[in-house]
Amino acid sequence: MQFIKTQVAIIGAGPSGLLLGQLLAKQGIDNIVIERVSGEYVLGRIRAGILEQGLVDLLHEAEVSQRMDEEGEPHDGFEIAYYDKRYRIDIKALTGGRTVMCYGQTEVTRDLMEAREKKGLLTYYSSNDVALHNVDSNAPSVTFSQDGKEFTLKCDFIAGCDGFHGVSRKTIPENKRNEFERVFPFGWLGVLSDTPPVAEELIYCKTERGFALASRRSAVRSRYYLQVPSTDKVEDWSDARFWDELKKRLPTDAAEKLVTGASIEKSIAPLRSFVCEPMQFGNLFLVGDAAHIVPPTGAKGLNLAASDVSTLYRLLSKVYNDGDKEAVYRYSEIALRRVWHAERFSWWMSNMLHDFNDDNVDITERKMFDRFMQSELSFFLNDEAGQKVMATQYVGMPYEKI
Repeated sequence: MQFIKTQVAIIGAGPSGLLLGQLLAKQGIDNIVIERVSGEYVLGRIRAGILEQGLVDLLHEAEVSQRMDEEGEPHDGFEIAYYDKRYRIDIKALTGGRTVMCYGQTEVTRDLMEAREKKGLLTYYSSNDVALHNVDSNAPSVTFSQDGKEFTLKCDFIAGCDGFHGVSRKTIPENKRNEFERVFPFGWLGVLSDTPPVAEELIYCKTERGFALASRRSAVRSRYYLQVPSTDKVEDWSDARFWDELKKRLPTDAAEKLVTGASIEKSIAPLRSFVCEPMQFGNLFLVGDAAHIVPPTGAKGLNLAASDVSTLYRLLSKVYNDGDKEAVYRYSEIALRRVWHAERFSWWMSNMLHDFNDDNVDITERKMFDRFMQSELSFFLNDEAGQKVMATQYVGMPYEKI
């Protein structure tokens, strides 16, 4: 057994874990990252690409923004196509100049990996049998194995950035956590392709055939999504079938511009809302998907994780640099305020734009629900006050000052 020591152990080398590590290192706080898969596997994950202003600012603070600034695309708005009629939400004008950035999560992760390597910060990839110990004490530790060697990492705090299926949340006793979940009866079939996008900004599409989203990663790379039944498999959808169905759900003028091509990546993501309370247990802190999941409608997943990172890093800075030993115990309270806000917005967007053809629901009840949703969406699309609310939520609520 080899013994190592650090101040903060970070479980998970996704963007939230790496960003936390980068920010802590900038404050002189030692940290080690432990990841169960390889770095190549982490970079192979295809995720969202819309960054709120808060995350953009945080990447600048972490000094990993150079490539984002050069290659990212600031977006001043987005569109909602409501049964073929297009409405533009001008988020820049409606929020006093705030915008979002189109820059893929994979690229954010790559930038953070390179910055961590450049700083010489220690990361253990492809780690096995990761386990957390004594997290409710003043001497927590992490055990893991790698290349046939066993390690014990002693630390002051543990940040669980290892996602919904990771070990961090499961370490908290069941009687010490409350979990809230709503699983939607459909998923998003996503295709990534090296084809020019149909529009400069994202188009969220509400149609009789179901939801669709025309997104982008750059001027030459597109990301498209279709709402599909939760029972569908990727194998059910050839490229030809996907493009044919997408054309039927896009607004007519956008469909005429659609350029098709071979898919680089194709997957189906289930939709769920999930929150674990509290987000901390002793000296273990849950960050990002380890604590909460949002439907991708509204692009809040990575952005919500970033707000967790901002909160935790600033509180840990108070502990180590200001001597405020009690600061970290405010983490869950502060983080959950923003979590529930984003959960509601993502749930609302999902209900507004998707088709809920649930066979278990009475047809009359379903029609009434649809009319309620149509009436509400009509207000948010046609009234400036409604548009301002939507724009404010979409661009992201400001981080709390700590």
